[in-house]
Amino acid sequence: MTETWRLLACKGCGSAIVELALALAQVPYDREEHDYGTPEGRAALEPYNPLAQVPTVILPDGEVMTETLAIVLMLDDLVPTAALLPTAGDPLRPQALRWMTFLVAAVYPTFTYGDEYAKWNVGEDLRSSTNAHRERLWRHIEGIAKGPWFLGERFSALDLYIAVMANWRPRLAWFEANAPKLHQIAIAVGEVPVLAPIMAANFS
Repeated sequence: MTETWRLLACKGCGSAIVELALALAQVPYDREEHDYGTPEGRAALEPYNPLAQVPTVILPDGEVMTETLAIVLMLDDLVPTAALLPTAGDPLRPQALRWMTFLVAAVYPTFTYGDEYAKWNVGEDLRSSTNAHRERLWRHIEGIAKGPWFLGERFSALDLYIAVMANWRPRLAWFEANAPKLHQIAIAVGEVPVLAPIMAANFS
């Protein structure tokens, strides 16, 4: 692919997952920083994404894509040589799809609700409860991960999710102590030459 994508992103956010996937797929992109926590950032995002969230991708033909999972699946279709996911028929593919969706559907919402508890007209105890629930989920995922990558010897986009999300609460030090396989995946992703600059730019 030679046409350039526009990636509306925010440092340290879920957009980093898409940045990593684009780098592996060797898709050229222009990254635009938009902090959705500010009025200016939300105003820049809203014309493309009414939720004013990142990642928001504008494709070369003007089509807008949102949601990390949708974007990663689209990239896997467009650039199968990037091997972001096991191919159809591979016995690892169902597990890759299952656990990538689990991260998006079960772990991600703990931030959506816990980070902005006032938005939902509830108290700060929601943050405490979602923090605790997230740690339980990560311990469960730790028990599923095979190592050295989540699926075993097969690197996949799942590892990109883990690398980025391990930098969020409860942070890398917690993973090192409580989820060592996931911690090692996060560290290893940051050591892949094409991915290292993106991880450093987002989490340094």
